[in-house]
Amino acid sequence: MSSYLQNRYIQLMRLDKPIGILLLLWPTLWGLWIAADGVPPLYILLVFSLGVLFMRSAGCIINDYADRKVDKFVARTAHRPLTTGAISSRSALLLFTLLLLLSFGLVLTLNTLTIQLSLGALILATIYPFMKRYTNLPQIFLGAAFGWAIPMAFAAIKGEVPAGAWLLFFATLCWAVVYDTMYAMVDREDDLKIGVKSSAILFGRLDRQMIGLFQLMMFLLLLQVGREFALGYIYYSGVGVGALFAIYHQWLIRERDPKLCFKAFLHNHWLGMTIFLAIALDLH
Repeated sequence: MSSYLQNRYIQLMRLDKPIGILLLLWPTLWGLWIAADGVPPLYILLVFSLGVLFMRSAGCIINDYADRKVDKFVARTAHRPLTTGAISSRSALLLFTLLLLLSFGLVLTLNTLTIQLSLGALILATIYPFMKRYTNLPQIFLGAAFGWAIPMAFAAIKGEVPAGAWLLFFATLCWAVVYDTMYAMVDREDDLKIGVKSSAILFGRLDRQMIGLFQLMMFLLLLQVGREFALGYIYYSGVGVGALFAIYHQWLIRERDPKLCFKAFLHNHWLGMTIFLAIALDLH
């Protein structure tokens, strides 16, 4: 395979832009650490970390496949390899299938409940990219897809999914709506022209207020997670720092400048990392 084609496949899987991997990894680690009441078993940590890499890459491929006919009309996505024809749709779908099979092969080494829950992850990862054709809130489906690793983590470690795990799942879902709406604000004008739906379009001039509402719900849920799992002051301090980051993100998007909205989206990585460090240090 030529270096040119290798680079196109790296772009297709977004391996050159790891922000998506990180935004999926942090809530996965939240769930693993809380479920294990500390450092999780090394093998389970490896399985979930590889699963994050494979599933996020697969999600990028199916997203670009769904958008291959419209990406050329959006400045930020016009050079993606599927919309330019650098990679064929058939090759992309084959790679998507391979990544799903690798992910499922990893899950098959875990317990029955985790295997059953993985079917939900497969469905969510596959349908999410197409939701922007049918709903103004595709970000809800993204949040569910990114948060689904949490009940799977509890199932893998505890053999059950307690109520507190679902609180963490919904906190992750709210968080995904927050940062993906910021992301959608970057493309809002282009999306309006080509008829793609998003929360940024749905919320309109109330976008900042709605982002603020989902931020508030996220932090209220995280506080309840702390109570549910008897976490301590280090955890709550981390949640407080995360709230300061959220205020900073609101400041960045105050004028709806696309570059600053994208900066706010990227900066959510630090929020996710802060919550993870707070959990890990609290359970140390």
